Amino acid sequence: MLVAAAVCPAPPMLLPELVTGAAAELADARTACSDALSVLAASRPDLLVVVGAGDADHHGAYPQGARGTFRGFGVAADVRLGEGEEGPRLLPTPIAVGAWLLGRAGWGAAPLEGFGVAGQLDTEGCLEAGRELAAREDRVALLVMGDGSACRTLKAPGYLDERAAGFDAEAARALGAADLSALAALDAGLAAELQAAGRAPWQVLAGAAEGAGLEGRLLYEDAPYGVGYFVAAWS
Repeated sequence: MLVAAAVCPAPPMLLPELVTGAAAELADARTACSDALSVLAASRPDLLVVVGAGDADHHGAYPQGARGTFRGFGVAADVRLGEGEEGPRLLPTPIAVGAWLLGRAGWGAAPLEGFGVAGQLDTEGCLEAGRELAAREDRVALLVMGDGSACRTLKAPGYLDERAAGFDAEAARALGAADLSALAALDAGLAAELQAAGRAPWQVLAGAAEGAGLEGRLLYEDAPYGVGYFVAAWS
C-alpha cells in the first residue's frame, strides 16, 4: 500500500551547477523538495520508487544503483539511484533529477527503484501502473517527478498557450489536495499539447494512492522559466 508520496519538478536546472549565476532562482523549489522528502522518510517505507516520464527507450523498471548523467546539459555530472549494480540503461532525466535530490538529502530510509512511465501512456495505463507499484510492498512510498505546462509565457520552451495557466492551476490544486479523481481527469491530449510532462507520472500516483486515504499539501508553485513547477507532499 502507498503510505506517502512526494511530488517534485524535474528540470535539470534544479542542480545548481547547471545554472551557475542563476541557482538562486530555484532555491525555494529545492527547499520545498527537501521538505517533501522528509515526509517520505518519516513514513518508514519498505520501498521508495522514483517515478518519471521517459521516452520509448527509457520506460519500465530501473534497479537501485542505476546511473544517470547530465553530461548532455554541458556539465560532467553523474548520479546514482542509491548503492548497487549500475544496470544496463541510463536513467531518464526526470528520474536522474530525483536521484540527485535523494543523494543531496542523504537518503537511506529504504531501498530504491526507478520507474519510467511512457509520456504518451493513456490514463488507464498510468492508473494501472500505479496500482501495481503500490502492491509491491506493505509500505510503498513514491517520489513523483514531473513538470506542468511548458507554455506559460512567451519565452517558455513551448511559447505561450492561453490554456496553460488553467491546466496548471487545476493540476496544482489536485496535487495539493491529493484529489485522485481530478488527477485522473487531466486530459492526456491537452497535456501533450501544453508540453506538461508531469501528467503521466501524476496519474501513476493517482492509481497508486487508490484506497490509501492520504492527505496532501502543496509546498511550492511557480513558473520561473515559463514552466509550471509544483512540490507537494502526501501522507
